[in-house]
Amino acid sequence: MSLDRVALLRAALEQALEPTALEIRDDSAAHAGHAGAREGGHFFIRIASPRFQGLSTLARHRLVYDAAGRLFGTHVHALSIDARLP
Repeated sequence: MSLDRVALLRAALEQALEPTALEIRDDSAAHAGHAGAREGGHFFIRIASPRFQGLSTLARHRLVYDAAGRLFGTHVHALSIDARLP
């Protein structure tokens, strides 16, 4: 199941943000027993995209959350994001 979630998340981010670098780490095991973990996984994302040019950290994170939005509540519960320029 974890690989499916990572693949779905990767596809959503690649389609929306066209990253030059993308690392996704499933940190769900560290959150076992957390009530929200039943609704999806916990992931760390390190992403570099030219789409982040001129944006604040908050705005970059919003773009990532928007890209992953349809996966929340089913495949994704929480994201930890490191969003950079290429």
